[in-house]
Amino acid sequence: MDLKYNKSTDSQHKIKLESSLVYAAWRSGLAPLGQSAPVEVFTSFVGDGAKIKIKGKSQKGKNLGKIDSVIKNNKFVGMLDIPDNLEIGDAVQFEVELPQNGLSGRSGFIPVGPPIEATDLKWSVQEARRGDIVTLSAKVTGLPDGSEAKIVIYEYDADNIHDRITALPTVVQKNKIELLWEYEYHEDTDEIPTDEELKKYGKNYNHPEYFFVIEIMGRKFGQKQESGLLKFKDWIEIILEDEDGKRVANEQYVLHLPDGQQKQGALDGDGYSREEKIPPGKVKIEFPNSGTINIIG
Repeated sequence: MDLKYNKSTDSQHKIKLESSLVYAAWRSGLAPLGQSAPVEVFTSFVGDGAKIKIKGKSQKGKNLGKIDSVIKNNKFVGMLDIPDNLEIGDAVQFEVELPQNGLSGRSGFIPVGPPIEATDLKWSVQEARRGDIVTLSAKVTGLPDGSEAKIVIYEYDADNIHDRITALPTVVQKNKIELLWEYEYHEDTDEIPTDEELKKYGKNYNHPEYFFVIEIMGRKFGQKQESGLLKFKDWIEIILEDEDGKRVANEQYVLHLPDGQQKQGALDGDGYSREEKIPPGKVKIEFPNSGTINIIG
């Protein structure tokens, strides 16, 4: 809308801004039977809290769901129910009304398709270390090849306060999603509470674990950790030197791991050892013969 200012600029003037409906559109190219499809409405100068009413209908005259809500920041995004009594091959459209503003409009048509499902979510491995490449995969039905999807990875929390780690775009190919992800732990492992520290609060060591969710057309699959949990396994290198900086060979040691377990081992002839696949966090290393204890974060 063009605005023309033809009055002086050294005093206040009131102008009337006309509200308008910019567009109403589906946010997907398919309406899945018995599920819902995302809609988007964009307005101009409507005002926060303005009422919006949306109702859908198919080309063959069957009604869809309804939405009664409000506009925020000149935009509305929601989900419109697609009943399961429609026919595949039918097409659907929705009408939008903003009664307080005297505005109305309608979307274009999208075809009705079968229900969308994502199943068999899984990791290619059960454990991963820093730098490991793992594969995330799932079976997807109801979508053509090339359809967009998103994989969201979460760090699991027993209290269901899961931390979102990353979101990865992908596409469906041959009824399948498959994606490679390089695992990296971005926090300091010494900040992971040990079993000893948590027992003071009646809790136990929480091993960092991950699950993923697939998001397709506003729907989420895998929120109950159907992918299974990918466990983070760490490693440490152990070197023992005497007061003169010389390596101490063949020394026995005991690892006190953050999950409360212990693991015994011995340094090699060069005073070195590497322990793989240990739980991440603070590790105490005890050398019984020398009476020393080292703490590694």
